[in-house]
Amino acid sequence: MQIGDIDYEVNERVATITLNRPDQFNAITESMPGDLRRAVEQATNDDGVHVIVLTGAGRGFCGGYDLNVFAEGDSPAIQEMPWDAMIDYQFMQCCTDSFMSLWRCPKPVIAKVQGDAVAGGSDIALCADIIIMNEAARIGYPPARVWGCPTTAMWVYRLGAERAKRMLFTGDLITGAEAEKIGLVLQAVPLDDLDDAVQSLVKRIKGIPKNQLAMSKMLVNQAYDNMGLAGTQTLATLFDGFARHSPEGVAFKTRAQEAGFKQAVAERDSGEPIPGSKTEPNHGH
Repeated sequence: MQIGDIDYEVNERVATITLNRPDQFNAITESMPGDLRRAVEQATNDDGVHVIVLTGAGRGFCGGYDLNVFAEGDSPAIQEMPWDAMIDYQFMQCCTDSFMSLWRCPKPVIAKVQGDAVAGGSDIALCADIIIMNEAARIGYPPARVWGCPTTAMWVYRLGAERAKRMLFTGDLITGAEAEKIGLVLQAVPLDDLDDAVQSLVKRIKGIPKNQLAMSKMLVNQAYDNMGLAGTQTLATLFDGFARHSPEGVAFKTRAQEAGFKQAVAERDSGEPIPGSKTEPNHGH
């Protein structure tokens, strides 16, 4: 069953939700967050489903927001200056809420991360209850260097303050093996063993009554709600808009439009100030 950019199927009490834009590394379109939410709702409302597996088609899990739209083109998230922060917030909050449908769904969600989960793709993966990852695949949030803030804010809730800051201060990508080592994901295995690792866990879960699974999930999630998850996400979603419309964010987008995104990223990661940004040296007095 196709739900927009999402493939949805059910087999033996397991719903599999697949991000299905493999030629674009499953990059997020304007409609994909809503498609994902509808797929989660489909699984939630199906009494025959006990567990959800989330994965991506092809080599990548999700490469983040489609930069042909969000960096080099026009979208509701990129406005001409002066910009309206609330228009941006409403659009991005809708995306965040859609990703968080994985977290709020009463049924367990296991992310099978077979390839890279980058930027907005890491937002999606980290909203799952459990992540099992290809040990060689990478995960991270490079827009933390400029032009973004992770709207789901799940880095801090999964890693704690120091390790979350290390990831967001650098925007580094780390392998699945490293992600397991620091506790970001439950397990990292060779790609050839990934299906078996996921199915082994699914088999242990899918025979448990749905009400028992829902109570266990609600119990753990409530602790995160008590720690202010919703408020943190509101701030993160606002900051994401601020980052894309800051002097540096605007300079980065302009450079991407002029020279292409790959060149803009290379300059971003060079350690030098972003061309045209207010961080360039000022030799005046």
